[in-house]
Amino acid sequence: MTVEALQIPVYRPFAARVWRLQRLSPSFLRVTFTGSDLDQCAPNGFDQRIKVLLPVPGHGLADCPTGGDWYGEWRALPDERRQPMRTYTVRHWRPGPGGTGTAELDVDFVLHGSTGPASAWAERAAVGDEVALVAPNAHFPGPTGGFEWRPPAGASCLLLAGDETAVPAICAIAESLSPGQRARILLEVPTAADVLPLTVADGVEVTWLPRWPADAAVPAPHGQLLTAAVVAAVRDLPAARIPAPVTPLDDSDIDVDTGILWEVPEDGVGSSGRYAWLAGEAGMVKGLRRHLVQEAGYDRMSVAFMGYWRRGRVSD
Repeated sequence: MTVEALQIPVYRPFAARVWRLQRLSPSFLRVTFTGSDLDQCAPNGFDQRIKVLLPVPGHGLADCPTGGDWYGEWRALPDERRQPMRTYTVRHWRPGPGGTGTAELDVDFVLHGSTGPASAWAERAAVGDEVALVAPNAHFPGPTGGFEWRPPAGASCLLLAGDETAVPAICAIAESLSPGQRARILLEVPTAADVLPLTVADGVEVTWLPRWPADAAVPAPHGQLLTAAVVAAVRDLPAARIPAPVTPLDDSDIDVDTGILWEVPEDGVGSSGRYAWLAGEAGMVKGLRRHLVQEAGYDRMSVAFMGYWRRGRVSD
């Protein structure tokens, strides 16, 4: 790679504004962003992560980083002028002309009141509101990363499971699967009204798990339904009965309260025919991964697991 190429930032901030709002369900709001140069953004994966930088009360985006060292610029800002930053998944990306003659990018926000800056912003969002999106730079000549869905070519039995924070990523992945690809999709959401329409190919089985179904007096605890569904799924899948070489698992040093729970196999690693992608609340994900590896016989190099958030802990 040339010196000039190395000077091109892998990720860069894009000025964006709200172009459209669509309330998908009580807990999900789709925000469509556009911007004058958003066509220079380059999402590369179905679970592509981006950063959303939100306006600072009284200052807006006046001090928002714009350069290649956007993170250093952001860190250097005084606390009172540093934009709240959260990580989200690109749900849809339309690089062709949109309503303003440029690209459109959809982000599905999980709404949970004013308990965090992103949800609070989304609850009040209006067309024309401005944010900054830190996303892959189309001008960078190499791989940009920021996505984790990379099952081995020989994976014939797929399992994807997550809570509402993983719904946008899992739905995007599920829609990309080819006909005949055997896959189990398990999605835990807050209420029965949060079950979203999803079109998938033959061979892809989708199960929604509302914590508060319409006929229940109280909701189930977070993660309880998903954990039970994963245990049942790996017990019933025929491929799960095939012994696989197991890389020993020792997660005793993984502290989900102080560290980041995130481990993804390298490309092409994992040859048992099975591949699992788990994301959501970190404590729940750690327990699911332990079950798959220690009890269900999954090779740990065939399990991608991501702690998107931790109960009681501030993200980003």
